Amino acid sequence: MYWLKWDLNLKIRLIGDSLFNMLFWMYFPFMTLYFSGVFGKSVASMLMAVPPLVGIFANLLGGFLSDRYGRRPPMLAGYLIQSLMFGLFAMSSNHWLDYFAYIGIGLGGSIFSPASSAMVADVTAEKDRRLVFATFVTGRNIGAVFGPALGSIFFIHHRSELLWTCTVVTLMYFLIILWKIRETLPHRPQALSKPGTISQLLKEQFTNYGVIFKDKAFAIYIAAGILVTVAFMQLDMYLATYVKEYVPPQSLLAFAHWTYSLSSTDIFGWMLGINGLLFVVGVLPVTKLFEHTSDRNVFIISSVLFGLGIFLIGLTTHVWLLFLFIIIMTIGEISRSPVTESFVSKYAPVHARGQYMGASNLQYSLGRFLAPMTVLLSSWLAPTFVFGIIFLCTLLSAALYIVLFRILPQNQVNKQENA
Repeated sequence: MYWLKWDLNLKIRLIGDSLFNMLFWMYFPFMTLYFSGVFGKSVASMLMAVPPLVGIFANLLGGFLSDRYGRRPPMLAGYLIQSLMFGLFAMSSNHWLDYFAYIGIGLGGSIFSPASSAMVADVTAEKDRRLVFATFVTGRNIGAVFGPALGSIFFIHHRSELLWTCTVVTLMYFLIILWKIRETLPHRPQALSKPGTISQLLKEQFTNYGVIFKDKAFAIYIAAGILVTVAFMQLDMYLATYVKEYVPPQSLLAFAHWTYSLSSTDIFGWMLGINGLLFVVGVLPVTKLFEHTSDRNVFIISSVLFGLGIFLIGLTTHVWLLFLFIIIMTIGEISRSPVTESFVSKYAPVHARGQYMGASNLQYSLGRFLAPMTVLLSSWLAPTFVFGIIFLCTLLSAALYIVLFRILPQNQVNKQENA
């Protein structure tokens, strides 16, 4: 499916999402450092645990609203909230107000996310969804690669200007969605579209999500996703600790009397760079490589490759082997990225697609919440055992995917749009 043949919704969204993610990565990596500087490390660590929890409920709310009222309302609400919060952050001279604005920015993004994913699925044929989602992943990761480098300049030295830029960009994107993006919500039974009181809507939301979480197959999918997310998050957690504490400075290249050496911190920076670069240039080729591979096999291959790569890292301190194993890890990571949203879009009933997208995001929120346990375990266990536990998480994830696809009704996986 060529980009020029895409639905206008997708073209606008790809450009807008990619631009916003560039700005996102220019401020997000520095927020913990910023709040640690103004509140202290202990208080900041507790404060930074709140936004992911807020995000869990906002994701569920965004998914519910996107199925109840359409995709555009939560998308518009999400970007309007973000624009207002960026403006508040830019004008603020109070650190607690800064923190409130930061939570508000995350809240808006979480409300937007499930409706956004559901809209992509609405306007894309099932056979093209992996490639389309892969393209969106590529756009997001361009920002993840270049954003922090730009943020080290703009957030540190020109924070107000950066925040005002984010305010203007999100407001413009809000207006473009309002004027140019059409509604894509599939036809719903009229009874599901009737307005209700706030209490009725809350009751309906809890009832709907209660049904989703009682879905055995989907619960297994979430559990598998939590385990593999715990492993994915180690790139920024235990892996950083391991490289800095156990990997010695060493020569990367040597020729005659000339050598190019890297410190432990440099080696970790190179590993992050390889991971980010492969995400940008590798998502589309890897997606094409696995184009005719079943979702089941992609999930299993992804879990095993990532787990194997990170376990092998724990067996060596040689810089070139570390680079090789980070490549294996990253191939495992990027192979599943487009498949997750594609799978949910196929599995979910059409009238509940947004809610399933919102519920699916729980695997990332809960996985991020549990991931720091490895750093705690490293106080008592040797690196080989910690990496072994991470590998075990990915193997258990692969096992759960095998169970999932054994109990999954075939007709539900291949659900037609009129289901």
